[in-house]
Amino acid sequence: MRDMEDAILLRIFLGEDDMIDGKPLYRAVIEYSRKAGLAGATALPAPLGFGISRVLRSGLNLDVGIHLPIVVEIVDRTEKIEAFLPIVDDMMQSGPATIERARVLHYGRKKPGLIECFRQQFFGQPMHS
Repeated sequence: MRDMEDAILLRIFLGEDDMIDGKPLYRAVIEYSRKAGLAGATALPAPLGFGISRVLRSGLNLDVGIHLPIVVEIVDRTEKIEAFLPIVDDMMQSGPATIERARVLHYGRKKPGLIECFRQQFFGQPMHS
């Protein structure tokens, strides 16, 4: 069976050309979240987006140059995300972030996965017997 727990999803909206200390901001956020011991973080490129400026951002926009939108998602328990927010505050110059409740499913090799759970539930037999 899989484990499920309540968590918080912190989503930060950046551009690939947003920098801090000579490195991409999305990379710095991921590295700091790892150092802070957070459960997981991912930087996702977005093919198209716009923000408060109303300017469409894509991989190549001749009007503004290259500015691919990047979304960084970080998941952990509420108290760990709240403790990480001051770090994000120090790194961000502008841009939105969202915080929402999440339910995290933990899958592991030592526990039956989803297919195995369905097989046991509907057929009453383990997959590997």
